[in-house]
Amino acid sequence: MTSAALDLGPDPTLLLVDDDEAFLKRLAKAMEKRGFQVETAESVAAGKAIATARPAAYAVVDLRLKDGNGLDVVETLRARRPESRIVVLTGYGAIATAVAAVKIGATDYLAKPADATDVTNALLAHEGELPPPPENPMSADRVRWEHIQRVYEMCDRNVSETARRLSMHRRTLQRILAKRSPR
Repeated sequence: MTSAALDLGPDPTLLLVDDDEAFLKRLAKAMEKRGFQVETAESVAAGKAIATARPAAYAVVDLRLKDGNGLDVVETLRARRPESRIVVLTGYGAIATAVAAVKIGATDYLAKPADATDVTNALLAHEGELPPPPENPMSADRVRWEHIQRVYEMCDRNVSETARRLSMHRRTLQRILAKRSPR
């Protein structure tokens, strides 16, 4: 997709806030190719500072960041620029969190890993219109594997703690972690 194919409006500014540096760089590059003027932040503090100084027309904000909750960035941006279109990304898909994000002012809510096409569709969807479903959704096995990996990383790669949090036998978890990721 090129910027000519997308109707970004008169202000194509986009704020990306995520503490996963590799994901942030990939998404920023992909969104720039689509015609957005991208600015990135890796923390709540940096995201709020940018949202205050230069409120963007579009934003993609990770829910859980190392220094706090991404919803704080959403609130700051919504206060500075009420018409901005904001998508909240998270690896922790929960209905309660989605409701909170939308109540605070998010336009949409996407579970990670979301690609640039999913994000673009969510940002540019018209009011009340649902973006199209992803063309290549992850398999249920892949979603399960991603969730286990995320919890494992959150527990500082401690197998026993991860198994306890997932209510899973430690040896079962070790077998899952030893295998390659499903497609």
